[in-house]
Amino acid sequence: MAVILSEIALYFALLSLVSVGGIPAVMPEMQRIVVEVQGWMSASTFTGFYALAQAAPGPNVLVCALLGWKVAGITGGLVALAAFCAPAAALAWWIGGLWDRMREASWRTTLQRALVPVTVGFVAAGGYVLAMPEGPDWRGALIASASAAALLGTRVNPLWILGAGGLGGALLYA
Repeated sequence: MAVILSEIALYFALLSLVSVGGIPAVMPEMQRIVVEVQGWMSASTFTGFYALAQAAPGPNVLVCALLGWKVAGITGGLVALAAFCAPAAALAWWIGGLWDRMREASWRTTLQRALVPVTVGFVAAGGYVLAMPEGPDWRGALIASASAAALLGTRVNPLWILGAGGLGGALLYA
């Protein structure tokens, strides 16, 4: 059990340090590690836990606790959550001070602009992994496309769209 807990801590701590844009930015790599590399759960279970964490009140980082819990119980959940939050918080605190001192530097604006497409790419890759947990599939693509169109084209509450996507998934995958 100690080996699994240390692996959870290592993987989640490393992911936290590259999570520019938050959890959605590292979802593809998190899914790759948890599902493909370690085999701790199936892709559909991973996607289900992510959906549950998104639907629950609170920050989406709760998915780390759910994944850790699935792998190693309550201790695993606490280790995964702490390993993901602590390094990112320490780095943000350190960079925040540096960032504030460098507010007049010309490179700061350039760096901020350069990070936008990187973050968008990370989030788009996360969306792809979550929409297609078992690989490319017309049903997942249909649900993801319809959900994106509804989010962009209407003022419907995203929870209704999430519910409709879940219902669509239940009907199409039944």
